[in-house]
Amino acid sequence: MTQPERRLLTPEEYRAAQDSPEFTELRRRFRSFAVPMTVAFLLWYLLYVLLSSYAHGFMSTRVFGNVNIGLLFGLLQFVSTFVITQLYVRHAGRSTDPIADEMRERLEGHEYDRSRTARHAEPEETSRG
Repeated sequence: MTQPERRLLTPEEYRAAQDSPEFTELRRRFRSFAVPMTVAFLLWYLLYVLLSSYAHGFMSTRVFGNVNIGLLFGLLQFVSTFVITQLYVRHAGRSTDPIADEMRERLEGHEYDRSRTARHAEPEETSRG
């Protein structure tokens, strides 16, 4: 069974989708997670670098055996990356993916085609003689 041929989207359709209130909300929801999380992670990483550079005594404090605080903080960098990934997946599934899915369906259905919408919305012109 062959798939029906799909018409390519026009730049105008992409622009209309980008100008839509749904896309504005999608950007707001994404940024409300991404910006604070990025700032938090960069501060956490900066703390690790600064402590590694300027607090040798603290970072070399043994916790158990040959494991010191510096090694634990380094490993926690990996752990925090995985935690942030999991938090983002959960956030996207609940907050952004539903809007993005709806917008994709509308784009695929060419619902953002203003020329087609305008043709159907305007009454037929009659010639006056």
